[in-house]
This record gives sequence, C-alpha cells and structure tokens, in this order.
Amino acid sequence: MRKFSADYVFPISGAPIPNGIVTIDDDGTIVNVSSASEAQDTSSDIQQLKGILCPGFVNTHCHLELSHLRAQVSENKGMTGFITELIGKRGNFSEEEIQQKIATAEQEMICNGIVAVGDISNNNSTFKQKAKGNLAYHTFIEIFSMDPSKAEQVFRAGKKLENEFSEVLHLTSHISISPHAPYTMSVELLNLINEDAKNNKNIITIHNQESEGENQLFESNSGVMYETFKTMGINPAFMRKTGQNALTSTLPYLKDAKKILLVHNTFTTKEDLLWIKSNVSNLISQIYFCTCPNANLYIENKLPNYQLFINENCKVTIGTDSLASNWSLSVLDELKTISKHHPEIELNTLLTWATKNGAEFLEFNQLGTLEKGKKPGLNLLKNTDEMRLTEKTNVLKIV
Repeated sequence: MRKFSADYVFPISGAPIPNGIVTIDDDGTIVNVSSASEAQDTSSDIQQLKGILCPGFVNTHCHLELSHLRAQVSENKGMTGFITELIGKRGNFSEEEIQQKIATAEQEMICNGIVAVGDISNNNSTFKQKAKGNLAYHTFIEIFSMDPSKAEQVFRAGKKLENEFSEVLHLTSHISISPHAPYTMSVELLNLINEDAKNNKNIITIHNQESEGENQLFESNSGVMYETFKTMGINPAFMRKTGQNALTSTLPYLKDAKKILLVHNTFTTKEDLLWIKSNVSNLISQIYFCTCPNANLYIENKLPNYQLFINENCKVTIGTDSLASNWSLSVLDELKTISKHHPEIELNTLLTWATKNGAEFLEFNQLGTLEKGKKPGLNLLKNTDEMRLTEKTNVLKIV
C-alpha cells in the first residue's frame, strides 16, 4: 500500500482537495482519498509530492496506425490539403517501420500519463500491439464510401476486420464499426452502421465539422472540399447536397447508436448545439464532443469556440488525433493549448474533459476519477501555477 500527498488532489468526482492524500493498493486500486485533516494517521510513510495529483488521462480520439507519418504531412494546409498529402504519403513505409512507430507512439502515450484510448482503425496494423495489453483501448473500425452501390461491400469489409480484431485480441467488447465523416458517407452506409449499432448497443464516433468546406459541400455543393473531390475524380452525384450543414445532414441517420462521439467540432455553432438538444433525446448521456486542439491548429489553424460547449453543458472529451496531424500524443499538451487560448476555463473543467468524460464515453468504468475501488492510474502535474497550467507544466505518471 502506498500513500501520496500533493499540493492539490483533483479527484474529479468531487472538488479539488488542498494537501490531499491518495492511498493506493499494490495493484493500483484506490483505497482512500482524503484531506490531511481527515487522514486516519499522520505516519511518515506518506510520499510528499509537489504539484497536482489527478487520474490517468483518457485519449478519446487517436489514429495510432498513422504514427509512422510523424512530421511527414505539412502544417496549415487545410483539411483538403491534409487529406491529399496524407493519401500520397501513407503507403511509403515498410510494415516493419509501421509496427515500430506504433509501439513507440504507444509508449509515448503511456509516458504522458494516458491510460485509455479511443483508437481509429482502418486496417489491422495496430492489433498486435493492442493485444499486449499495455493500455486500455476501444477500437473504432472506421469505414467510408460515398458510393451507395458499395455500401454493403464496405460494411462487410468492416465486419471482417472487426472479426479479425476479436480473434487476435480474444475480445468481443470495446470494438465497434464507425463512420469516418459526414462527407465520406452515403446514406445507405450510414443506415447499415446505425443498424449494427442498434443491434449491438454500440458506441460510435464520427469526425464532425472539422473544416468550413464540409458545411459548404452539404449546403450548396460548393467550396474547397467540393472542388477538391471533383479534382480527385469523385462523382459529384455522390456528394450529398441537402441545403443543411454536415452535422444536421448526418446525425439523424445515426439515431440508434448508444452513444456518439462527435470529433473536432471546429466549426460547430450554438445553433448546431441547440439543434442537437431539440432533435436528439438524452443529449447529456448520448452525445459527446471530442476536441483535438493541436490537430485543429496543425490542419486548419483554428480552434473550436469552447465557451459554447460549456454554456450548453455539453460533455467534452480530449483527443490527440494522429502523429500525422500533431506534434505529440499528449493529453496534457492538448490541455495546455486550450488553457493558453482560453485561460478563463478552470483546471477542474479541463481535467474532467481529460479523464472522467472520456472514461464514461468509452465505458471504462474503473477509470476517470479518484474514487475508492477504482483503478484509474495516477498522474502528477508538475510546474503548475497553483491551480493553473503553464507552458512548463509536465506530467509524471505515478501509477
């Protein structure tokens, strides 16, 4: 049994505790969380730490399979520029290189205090690494096709990959078929995913409003994304012109999923959030919003309006995206970016996004909060300014 005390303990399940004490069993299970005045004893076996103790981080959106593309894709090229360059460079690596970079990236996440990951898989390249059990993963098998005639074929390929995952990891849980993004989906494919989610009580994820071009494509079949797709030879008939934006044109087709994680939301508006509240029941329990601020800056050089999500009491989570679109796989780096641009957001809110909300969405019930009986990991945030993050703040994984 070990006892740790720090300047502040953020249990997330309750208010921050000045000079709090966290007692942990030998296997990492929380035995007790208390203030110094509530402590049962004042024995000298308490390890005194400088900084803030909090649960392990949950990274709800990552593309681990793209780890070999670190620093390979140009910054600030916009979504269509990013996609074009990514497609051109993705296959220029050996399988040995890809596997080595995946292992290195996973270790980077562990060192950065991450304990669980919502990971996107378009292929099987991450399965062997995940089978080692170093981190808790929920794997989203991502499928896409704009061609209605290929919907059945693409869906069957996704189910085949899902079955391969179950064979390699000997798991039938924490995996689900998910759509890529509104602009790469036919209605027929969305319906197949929705039916699968309904039958299996799946949680799903989808990239949402990451660029202005997505909305323009749906609203009027215009804009940079529409023009880029035409240049790529995609049949304009497959580009759904609905007169509405990407979110409202897509979410109704996914109405039967247990939970939906909308990722990026860079161009999501107050009107969109109010539309969700009016058209999707049980917003708080079903719809979550993942932000990947560093990837948003890397690709579009723009951040979401976080105050909108706070004002509407939305459940926000944190993602790192991939090393093709980010400088690191660090939830803390994402929090520091948000704090730098929005210093008014309290640390307890940021840490809730980085721990509890993500664990709740991914259904890792033992993670996310420092509560008796849970096994959430334990991070020490060092070099903070009282209860604020600074550019020098770093994380030390304690458990």
